[in-house]
Amino acid sequence: MKVSRQADYALRVLFTLAERYGREPISIRELAVQNDVPKRFLEHIMLDLKAQGWVESTPGKHGGYCLARAPEQITMGQVVRFFDGILAPINCVSVIHYEPCSQELSCRFRRVFLDVRNEVALRMDSASLAVVMTGKPVQRHEVFDDLLISGAGI
Repeated sequence: MKVSRQADYALRVLFTLAERYGREPISIRELAVQNDVPKRFLEHIMLDLKAQGWVESTPGKHGGYCLARAPEQITMGQVVRFFDGILAPINCVSVIHYEPCSQELSCRFRRVFLDVRNEVALRMDSASLAVVMTGKPVQRHEVFDDLLISGAGI
């Protein structure tokens, strides 16, 4: 699974708004700077987030954006599905974008992709903004763990 830039930027902004939940709105300019997102691109993303009911905007000099729902009510799975469509790594294990394959009846590796889809969906759907905010940032040594990087393409 690869998350699009749009979903990545949406998640960045949603976590910023979750950190500020219950406080004053934050301007789109400040959101763009703080999250290293091009402002014009962010304007479109914010319209999508607003249409989904995840954020709300307040006009005026002291206006801006804030979460429209509690951080417990928005999951990473919802956001990624909205922007990217699916969580499945290949279409023959997708429910929404299912495409039949001539090898389905004999394919052995499809099982692994189905397991990956199910694990990703479970993890993403249980990862509310509130839950994820309680975790700590990933450290560099965790990404480059010698036991995990022996395969190319990670």
